[in-house]
Amino acid sequence: MRLVLWLAALPMLAGAWLPWVLLRPNRLAPGEYLRLPPVWVAVAAVLALLPALTGQVRRGLVWLPATLALLLGVWLLGGRTAAALMGQADFARASAASGVWLYLLGAGVATYAAGLALPERRWVAWLWLPPALALLLGGHLAGWSVLVEGRNEGPRWVQELGQHLRLVGSALGLSVLIGVPLAVWAAGRARVADVVLGVANAVQTLPSLALLGLLIAPLSALANAVPALREAGISGIGVAPALTAMTLYALLPVLRNGVVALRGVPAGVIDAARGMGMTASQRFWRVQVPLALPVWLGGVRQAAVLLVGVAAVAALIGAGGLGTYIFKGLQSAASDLILLGAVPAALLAVAVDGALRALEGWLGRRLGRAV
Repeated sequence: MRLVLWLAALPMLAGAWLPWVLLRPNRLAPGEYLRLPPVWVAVAAVLALLPALTGQVRRGLVWLPATLALLLGVWLLGGRTAAALMGQADFARASAASGVWLYLLGAGVATYAAGLALPERRWVAWLWLPPALALLLGGHLAGWSVLVEGRNEGPRWVQELGQHLRLVGSALGLSVLIGVPLAVWAAGRARVADVVLGVANAVQTLPSLALLGLLIAPLSALANAVPALREAGISGIGVAPALTAMTLYALLPVLRNGVVALRGVPAGVIDAARGMGMTASQRFWRVQVPLALPVWLGGVRQAAVLLVGVAAVAALIGAGGLGTYIFKGLQSAASDLILLGAVPAALLAVAVDGALRALEGWLGRRLGRAV
């Protein structure tokens, strides 16, 4: 852990010295880089070294300076962007420069390492979150350009977030409905498993943009041939090809983990259940499924996190979602709009992974006791 803390101090020291804020007269115009005042450079540098120095003496206290360093980075981001906008026009933008990201990266690594040093109290790695949320909700970060763009977008951003969630939820549900029966069918048949997993693997080798493009022509032809499908909203662009591509992408982890999980149930357990007089259906639902479920749910979790990223790409064919802001920002060279879509998508992936991981552990313990 000591080496990790010293390595984490390097980007923090570099971040304290590098520009902290990029002030631009508007969203698209070139801007001026602003550095921290010398006194804050000194404070940030001291806090950058404190976690590593504390780790040499008391590993159990590393979380305190690491948390303070992380909160200092967030606080300085809000304070320096607000100071940069004083006297500027309403359409001026104050963005986070490279110093902010490096400093927060190093502080985040130090905080994570502090949590690993206390396995029985790993929650200390998240003590920075309530104060950071208080700064966010209290308006201290209101001058940060990403939040300014978010306020300007308003209901549109909420609408795109809802569309992103709908795309992910629908594709995940479809992949589970298709993948679960296929996994059960393939688990006991080697040839079927080879074919099914081979097709799913082949789909994964296709880039998401290529798969979306390949679906445009057949879905357009199908919609033209069957007017009822066109009236139902199925066409070569929009939600239909996006859901098709996302469902195909999510099939592999659901299928693979399902087959591995069902095959991994010990044969002795199944024989014992057979000896107790259980029928094939009872053995499947009462023995195989509970034992296989934790591994299987791991595949569903992987599919969900994968879909959060693929859903962002689906905005290119008119499906909506947070990717709308990413590509809009790329087209206009507006980094604030890119972050307005990319940061929530990344946080959404982390939240989905954490929620499904917790559900996976809870169901595993509950079904394990039932078995």
